[in-house]
Amino acid sequence: MRGSRDQVTAKLPKISRYLSKLALAALMTSVAWQPSSAQAETDTEYGTPSDLPVTFSGSYLAGRLAGFEKDYGHAAAFYEESLSADPTNTMLIERVFLLKLANGEVEEAFTYADSLQQAGVSGFLSQLVLGGSEMVAGNYKSANEILEHGQNGPLAQLSIGISRAWALYGQGQIDEALSVVDNLNGPEWFDVFKATHKAHILFAAGRTDAAQEAIESAYAIDQGAIRVVDAFARILAANDAQDDAIAVLNQFDERFRGHPKLDATRETIESGAVIPPMVTDPAAGMSEILYGLGAVIGRDGGEDLSTSYLQLALFLDPDAEFAAVALGSLFERIDQPERAIEALSMVPDDSALKREAEIQIGINYNALDQLDEARAHLEALIAKDPGDLEAGIALGNILRSHELYDEAEVVYTAGLDTINEIKQQHWIPFYFRGIARERLGKWDLAEADFRQALELEENQPQVLNYLGYSLVDQGLKLDEALEMIKTAVELRPTDGYIVDSLGWVYFRLGRYEEAVVELEKAIALRPSDPVINDHLGDAYWMVGRRNEARFQWNHARDLDPDEKELPKILDKIANGLPDTANTDAAKAESDNNGG
Repeated sequence: MRGSRDQVTAKLPKISRYLSKLALAALMTSVAWQPSSAQAETDTEYGTPSDLPVTFSGSYLAGRLAGFEKDYGHAAAFYEESLSADPTNTMLIERVFLLKLANGEVEEAFTYADSLQQAGVSGFLSQLVLGGSEMVAGNYKSANEILEHGQNGPLAQLSIGISRAWALYGQGQIDEALSVVDNLNGPEWFDVFKATHKAHILFAAGRTDAAQEAIESAYAIDQGAIRVVDAFARILAANDAQDDAIAVLNQFDERFRGHPKLDATRETIESGAVIPPMVTDPAAGMSEILYGLGAVIGRDGGEDLSTSYLQLALFLDPDAEFAAVALGSLFERIDQPERAIEALSMVPDDSALKREAEIQIGINYNALDQLDEARAHLEALIAKDPGDLEAGIALGNILRSHELYDEAEVVYTAGLDTINEIKQQHWIPFYFRGIARERLGKWDLAEADFRQALELEENQPQVLNYLGYSLVDQGLKLDEALEMIKTAVELRPTDGYIVDSLGWVYFRLGRYEEAVVELEKAIALRPSDPVINDHLGDAYWMVGRRNEARFQWNHARDLDPDEKELPKILDKIANGLPDTANTDAAKAESDNNGG
């Protein structure tokens, strides 16, 4: 198996799934009511349609289902309907509050946060929302008063503590703000956030020497964090250590291949311009800690809380470019490309991250099955800057995922033609163009691209896998091809697709027992892949394990295989395979061995 294809599908929640819950619950209860007029006026997009009865149980069940689907808008509206029947139910108030915040309805979330406070239910997230509201209004004293009654738990303590420090900074109480940061006690992961925000506060207050000491501490902990590296370089430059600042940026580029935000900082430093602090507004400082924590939470599966943090960060600072990108990435991970587009569109036009955000918007149009919109969006980006390969690679990959290989080849070639000096990172467009050419039957050109990619990135496992498999598929250079795939497996032993390739190559060579061993490993890594299950079924059949073969084929059938492969699988279930291998590769190996 050469590798997974670039097919992206949207899996947005469907309202009909919620309505079935509503209809079922309506049959279970005779109690129905209409939501309040205020809700009816505001929830035009979400909630129960006017032609269905509103019941407590129906709305509650639909809200739970929508919540499981991460459809925050519908979930909040359905829970609001249940709340209309039980307006003092603090559990429902808390749920609506969180969902409103996660959905970006921050102003409405303030109302529910206030209701929770009046009911004596004070969670740290509602505390952050109420404090944040005062921060945006410039009422820093009130913000501090709301936030100073800290909550238990590391996340609450750090979020509230850093937010309080920024509120104190807003009142001009710099030493008090720094003291609050210093007195935050928690696990080791506190340290990088504490040091970074202490540096931000000191830099904003004009204490650049002390700011450098603080940011050096953060940099020692995490040299891969963009915001830490950016702050370190800026503070060094502000202390007239421009060469050291550039050295920090160079080190990052060598390790992580650069970042557009750091490229912009480099240009500013090299121009000799005055380096401003990264954060000067208290609300933006609070936004910064919420972004930093929200992005981390989202990686660990806490989508509701992560989305809430990021939405609040953007409310506090609408120009928070990293928060917008993080929110867009989160929506992509939970298969909501339309919401991802909304979030990515919030990246300011003058941001160094704008172009990357626009490329992701094009990719998300494709995830919505809007190929024309994706193509037009990315072609416009390419027209603005033909030398930027990222947009071209994105468009080429989208075209390739739709099997428009001829168009993809043209796009990749146009991008490669703009390169004045071929460098290591350019293995990627050569590899992708090689795939397009292989699918078009232009094997000599495809092989040249794959080998060029390997010259630039020696032992790149994806390239080794694809080239090796393709050679075996055509009965060419079998010894070299098998070694390529073995090397790819050694480099990526947990990649089920690459392990599958090795097993399938053994099958094509007629080495069925070895094929079974490798394909069983691949199944353990990718149990739900229809192609690997199909391959293992074929291998079982050829070693005489007929019942197990049909079991694997049946499993492959049930895993939604490619429509072109389904008839072949059904035929094998009914008739099995020929008793002898008759693959071109096996014949070629026999010829090579003098058979």
